[in-house]
Amino acid sequence: MLAVKSVNVRDNFKEWCDKISMGETVVISRPRNENIYMINEAEYNALQKAKRNAEYLAKINESVDNHEKGDTISFTMEELRAMESEDWKPTEKVLEFEKKHGIQRNGEAKK
Repeated sequence: MLAVKSVNVRDNFKEWCDKISMGETVVISRPRNENIYMINEAEYNALQKAKRNAEYLAKINESVDNHEKGDTISFTMEELRAMESEDWKPTEKVLEFEKKHGIQRNGEAKK
């Protein structure tokens, strides 16, 4: 990782871009600790993938926690197919789950 002042990057932009494209990370120091990091596209894509993976794993962990607490509802395939119908009405199982979790029919939580 290289640290440089913004004026140096401005004066030698192509050279810094070449270093970054070769895998170097450049920190451009700015006042008030508002530093900028420059990375190549491959590293940026890897960071974005890691971020999406972390978000996905957090959702999985939340689902596991909900399951362990009993805060889930299960449906048979027949029940799921019935829910596709435009005239589907919530079953007693759905209504009980919604009541237990403070969910109103319009999707807003009860206060």
